[in-house]
Amino acid sequence: MAMKSTFSVPQLLRRLRDTYPDAHCELHFQSPLQLLIATILSAQCTDVRVNEVTQNLFQKYFSPQDYLDVPLEQLENDIRSTGFYRNKARNIRGACRTMIEEFDGEVPRQMDQLLRLPGVARKTANVVLGNAFHRPCGFVVDTHVKRVSFRLGLTDNTDPVKIERDLMAAIPPDAWLFAGHAIIWHGRRVCFARNPHCSECVLKDICPKRGVTSKK
Repeated sequence: MAMKSTFSVPQLLRRLRDTYPDAHCELHFQSPLQLLIATILSAQCTDVRVNEVTQNLFQKYFSPQDYLDVPLEQLENDIRSTGFYRNKARNIRGACRTMIEEFDGEVPRQMDQLLRLPGVARKTANVVLGNAFHRPCGFVVDTHVKRVSFRLGLTDNTDPVKIERDLMAAIPPDAWLFAGHAIIWHGRRVCFARNPHCSECVLKDICPKRGVTSKK
């Protein structure tokens, strides 16, 4: 990748740490299983909505077996407001069944094992590994990371796997977890898809603003 950024990565990280020192995963969870379920539910849904749903969901389901014992229609109803609930319910049950059959009912701690769970791709696996097990293996490339990393000139790619590869090459491994969260927070709070608040951005003097047509 030919980087088009106009700053050094340490400079970027310093500013992000100064601005978002507490950047973290905004999904609520108390166990790896809860985070896995919440992340599956977060597809095409806001973290705020997922947290509203899981507040009740996690009081009803405590283990992988619990998600299999309930009728499918009941689980679908419990997660309906997150959208795409039929597909998500099937993925949750499939993931739970695989955990029981292959991993002693536990959430796997390895990337290749997590990717064997139905409904789990690299994005979900990275969320779980980094936040539940404190083992960041890459970047969570969501819509915010995709947008902000392009505007900053950290990637020329649009494919999430290639974007992740570019970010892993540009940013030191010990900063992957923080940088991922901070970029997401920046995208949610300042660098919006439409009308980004460039005048309020702590990166405004170093950001090339690639693809930005409206600079509020």
